[in-house]
Amino acid sequence: MEENEKTTTHLERWRMVLGGNDNDGTGVTLTGINLQIDQTLEALYDAERQGGLGPSSPNISRWLGDIRTYFPNTVVRVMQQDAFKRLNLTSMLLEKEMLQNVEPDVHLVATLMTLSHVIPAKTKDTARQVVRQVVEVLMKKLQQPTQQAITGSLHRAARNRRPRHNEINWHSTILKNLKHYQPRYKTIIPEERIGYGKRRRSLKDVVLCLDQSGSMGTSVIYSGIFGAVMASIPAIQTRMVVFDTNVVDLTDELQDPVELLFGVQLGGGTDINRALTYCQQIIQRPADTVLVLITDLYEGGDAAEMRKRARTLVEAGVQVVVLLALNDEGAPSYDHGNAAYMATLGIPVFACTPDKFPDLMAAALSKQDIGMWAAKEELVTKH
Repeated sequence: MEENEKTTTHLERWRMVLGGNDNDGTGVTLTGINLQIDQTLEALYDAERQGGLGPSSPNISRWLGDIRTYFPNTVVRVMQQDAFKRLNLTSMLLEKEMLQNVEPDVHLVATLMTLSHVIPAKTKDTARQVVRQVVEVLMKKLQQPTQQAITGSLHRAARNRRPRHNEINWHSTILKNLKHYQPRYKTIIPEERIGYGKRRRSLKDVVLCLDQSGSMGTSVIYSGIFGAVMASIPAIQTRMVVFDTNVVDLTDELQDPVELLFGVQLGGGTDINRALTYCQQIIQRPADTVLVLITDLYEGGDAAEMRKRARTLVEAGVQVVVLLALNDEGAPSYDHGNAAYMATLGIPVFACTPDKFPDLMAAALSKQDIGMWAAKEELVTKH
């Protein structure tokens, strides 16, 4: 009896995979919860034959609730993305009822950012709540490692090796000189004194320059989160610049990542040269500035001027890093010619995952060789 139950369960699973009708060779009739799960899958993956979940269907909100009942969150996100792609349900995100039923993730936030200028007033508050859920989860995940990596790097860089008496860090000095302990005199001779370093309003400047063309959606979200975290670190001054064919400075929005993301208008063309020109104008301390340009390098403006502008920034002493993507989505599409040229200037060009970004910034702010850092992290750089 027990063996028959196992066989039935196995066949029922194959029946749901095959989809029934002409594809079904199991001879199994589904009932109960398995029938409900099958109908949920059928509405999406057999939509062409069944009529499915088209934008005019009043059952879309119920379907979104059903998939959250029957499947884990990771599967729900995949099915939502499939629904948006296969059935063109993007327009349904304008409806408050639908937003209340979707499972929030970075891809959904990217879609909402694309639609932010057409979302009706009655839906905007709900859309912000969805975005805020994702932002809060990412902030909890990314804030502590980012702050630790960056502040630790800056503290090491700021350590003063020739301090005045009132600048001496006695704890670090004693540890450094324990090898010089004199048993006869029961004391340590401090041959090397370590100080706290000079205090300034900011030790380093960071400019995050983000391509907001549609293909960069999830990268913009992660960049916005990291920008907000870095803006909370007193030792660095962070600027946030986004661009398509125009350039917008969102630095004042860094205190509220949700408003910052809604200030981004995903889509449109790309003028990297114009963005670099603006960044050059706001950089006041080139030798103490890290410029992170996040773009796929497809230039819709003047490519020759863009390359010239990049060379000028490097020659002025700015540490420039180009990230082709800042997400977990695998190898991005990018302009190989422009990437190769950037590499000839000594500018590291590679895609970076969010978990490695804090250490990347720590390495850049302490003026490490980013190419060597990327190689150690097994990130493929462009040559």
